[in-house]
Parts: sequence; C-alpha cells; structure tokens
Amino acid sequence: MAQSQFLDRKLARRFETYDSDGDGYIDRTDFALAGNAMGAAFGHAADSPARGRLLELLFDLWDYLATVTDADTDGQISLAEYRTAFGAGLLETPETFDAGYVPFLDAVMDIADADGDGRLVRDEHIRWTGTLMGLPEPVAGKVFDRLDTDGDGFVSREEILEAIRAFYFDDTPGSTGEWLLGPLRD
Repeated sequence: MAQSQFLDRKLARRFETYDSDGDGYIDRTDFALAGNAMGAAFGHAADSPARGRLLELLFDLWDYLATVTDADTDGQISLAEYRTAFGAGLLETPETFDAGYVPFLDAVMDIADADGDGRLVRDEHIRWTGTLMGLPEPVAGKVFDRLDTDGDGFVSREEILEAIRAFYFDDTPGSTGEWLLGPLRD
C-alpha cells in the first residue's frame, strides 16, 4: 500500500520523538531513557509500580517494533525501516491500533494524571510530552491547546486517543492529529 507524503512526514516526526538520544536510530535504550525520564519527572521512584508498568509497555513496544521493522536485524531501527513497515501495513485499522495502544496510554495516564480523573492539566501534559517524546515546552503548550478540543482547560484520555488515531489514520492537513507531536517538517 502506498502511503501519502503527509503520513511520511508524520512518521518522520514520530521517529524523531522515539530517538531519545538523537543518534538517528531508535533502539531499546531510547525507550528506557524516555520511560525513566517520564517516571522521574512525575516523582515515581525506579521501583514504582506505575513506572515499572510504563517501562514494561515501552519495552513491549520496542520488541514489537524491532520484530516488524528492523529489516537488517542490527538491533536498531532506521527511519527508512520505520517508514517501510508502515507502508507494509504495520497499522491495519484504528480498532487494531487501539488494542495495542490503549494499554500504553493508560500507563502514561497512571503516571501523568496526578489526581486520577482521566484528564491532564497543562503542566502534566507538558511534562509527559517533554520527557517521553522530547517536545520543547512551548511546542507542548501549543499541542495542549489544540488537543483541548472542548476548551475546558484539560486534555482528556479520549481527546489524546482521538488525536493519536488522527495522527496515524487521518490524512487531512489541519486535523487534530497533525499537531500531536508539534509542527511537521517539510
């Protein structure tokens, strides 16, 4: 299946957010760095159950991505390998995507949502996107504003999940998902 240039740009942006150490590849270390940074930013000790669950899911995600994308089996994933996997059908439908992604989002919320109400305030959103995905604070703030589709000053789990779905499945420029990870590069 041919994928659009728009999706290619979004995938390149997502790849950048996975590459925690900025070496141009993603590997297991990137997932450990991001998960530990997020846990620490929210005051979860290394042995915190919430932090452990997040790391477990991040490592599961890494294992899955490595299995389906690391074509040369060198233990790291290049941008070309990442894009190729999506073109080959890594994401089939929003429903199958949800089956894999909802538990991960739940683990993120278990750490970032301090009062457990299923919604993030601006600071919580900025901290989790900054530590887990490397978004600079001004960009994370703009993302928060775009994701807060009902204007209530919170970003709900549902608003985040809808934006994630749109990121991968909606090719409409200007959709909520387009800005999930900040501005796309040309």
